[in-house]
Amino acid sequence: MKQYLDLCKHVLETGTPKGDRTGTGTISTFGYQMRFDLSKGFPLLTTKKLAFRLIVSELLWFLKGDTNVQTLIRERNPIWDEWAFEQWVNSLEYTGPDMTDFGRRATKDPEFAEVYKEEMASFKERVLADDAFAEKYGDLGPVYGKQWRSWATGGETVDQIANLIEGLKNNPDSRRHIVTAWNPSEIEDMALPPCHALFQFYVADGKLSCQLYQRSADIFLGVPFNIASYALLVHLIAHECELEVGEFIHTLGDAHIYANHVNQVKEQLSREPRELPTLSLNIGEKSIFELETADIQIDNYDPHPKISAPIAV
Repeated sequence: MKQYLDLCKHVLETGTPKGDRTGTGTISTFGYQMRFDLSKGFPLLTTKKLAFRLIVSELLWFLKGDTNVQTLIRERNPIWDEWAFEQWVNSLEYTGPDMTDFGRRATKDPEFAEVYKEEMASFKERVLADDAFAEKYGDLGPVYGKQWRSWATGGETVDQIANLIEGLKNNPDSRRHIVTAWNPSEIEDMALPPCHALFQFYVADGKLSCQLYQRSADIFLGVPFNIASYALLVHLIAHECELEVGEFIHTLGDAHIYANHVNQVKEQLSREPRELPTLSLNIGEKSIFELETADIQIDNYDPHPKISAPIAV
């Protein structure tokens, strides 16, 4: 994963200090591209340990058109918990302790962090136990899964992933193999506007490649997940279309390192990258819309230890 470490060096050496919506502060550059040859191993970061199971379950959640955290909580995947929790604690129905600015307060105040932990656990338990509550407060609005599988236009919906697969199978040389999550008419209804906003597939010599445009890229926490998620998507779409995998090209808009992640990034840069793992798909006759997390495994993954860092929310 030299490509990722080169990105980290580039931003640390050439980036500009900027403010951001979280108030944390970043070092940022605009416009950067990485390329990954997927035939040379699966690009799962080795300079820190990543939870591959979370990457898989989130991607399958997208592919099934789901937008409710209830599914992810059942999978023990916390990636989207804060966004749903924020909806609950900001509602008129919430009567618990003050959770204003809970993300930053939890990183600075150990006593508050315990209260937040208890409130979050209670919220997740209720989402699992109460479908009506989950429908109201667990749904994140028209985020990725909705845009990928049910893009709304003129009173009709468009299944972009199904159309993509049909196009790749029947007209592989088309230049229109594009899926977009950036729907201006629904941005305000989303818990979080899409960071990985648009991707395009390309077929040559029986190999499938994909280029992603990511408008906002959290280099320490988000980008390693994004790389692995879209690499996995290429493998799944290639399998569905009976193609080999080619490249994943990752194009970044605002590529930034949060100020409170700089030391962690430098620690990664001090580590020697290890051999990339391999991907195992136990799909059988299933379509990619029927897959479960257990159907997708990673082999020979030997990363350096995990590096913890606060999440900017």
